[in-house]
Amino acid sequence: MSSRRSRSRQSGNSRITDDQINDLVSKLQQLLPEIRDRRSDKVSAAKVLQETCNYIRSLHREVDDLSERLSELLATTDTNSAQAAIIRSLLM
Repeated sequence: MSSRRSRSRQSGNSRITDDQINDLVSKLQQLLPEIRDRRSDKVSAAKVLQETCNYIRSLHREVDDLSERLSELLATTDTNSAQAAIIRSLLM
């Protein structure tokens, strides 16, 4: 019986509170350009989470696009050129 209580207390201590969730949602809201730039402060947590997912997906697409462009640039650049040296220095 006491082990059940201690497990309950431990899980109770590790649970996130509503205030913590609200604080985290608010922090996410500040990071999202789509929501941050709006005039209204009233955005549901579900909307913030959905926009967070959308924003992360768009960042992944942007990274993929930039990686592809970099690969194309490197493929057309002489490896011993000054331009190639600049690109290598930026990647490090």
